[in-house]
Amino acid sequence: MMRLRQVALVAADLAASEAELADPFGWSAVYRDPGVAVFGLHNVLFRTGDRFVEIVAPTAEGTTAGRLLERRDGDGGYMVIVQTDDLDAARARIDEAGVRVVFTAEGEGVTGLHLHPRDVGGAILSIDACDDPDDWPWAGPEWRGAPPIDPVVDDLVGVTIQVTEPAATAARWAALLGVGVRDETVVVLDDAALRFVPVGDGRGPGVAGIELRAVDRARAGERLRLVGVDVTLV
Repeated sequence: MMRLRQVALVAADLAASEAELADPFGWSAVYRDPGVAVFGLHNVLFRTGDRFVEIVAPTAEGTTAGRLLERRDGDGGYMVIVQTDDLDAARARIDEAGVRVVFTAEGEGVTGLHLHPRDVGGAILSIDACDDPDDWPWAGPEWRGAPPIDPVVDDLVGVTIQVTEPAATAARWAALLGVGVRDETVVVLDDAALRFVPVGDGRGPGVAGIELRAVDRARAGERLRLVGVDVTLV
């Protein structure tokens, strides 16, 4: 199993970006993780189906998130988190590729390997495994009780990452994840796609967009610019 489970965005102002992202979709926060304080951050998570969109914002100087805001000149994408059912196999692929694990995130029932963005290209990639594959402890203990149906969208199905070498970067991500590539630049997960495109906005490599499945299929193709990324309804 290799599923897209969460995408993190980074913003300078958490309250403002929370409202910006939530209002178009009728979202309400499902969790605010106190554990991110160790990174000098605070955050909010929104649920769509059994996947999540997170916003993090710095609360201290000298954070990785803060440096990213400066380097990319504002809000934007931060991290892509995928879920596997075989973390040992993922570790073996990471070691074989010589990719650095910059942080091992450990919570009750979940472990995640954060990979160095300079080694993988484009963004921070985290490969996570849960004791209960249907759970997602990073979203807190009550996420299942949050409203399961969003009025506008009901799933997170894709991420677009802009890089200088789309085909080579897609191949690298696919090798690390143990999955295939379609059309040279699309990494195919079990139920989602990671698309690699050339840098086109002058902001450098990074998460450039996410795709959300529209409840009203007539709205497919609509695009909004939210928290520094293109949000496309499909």
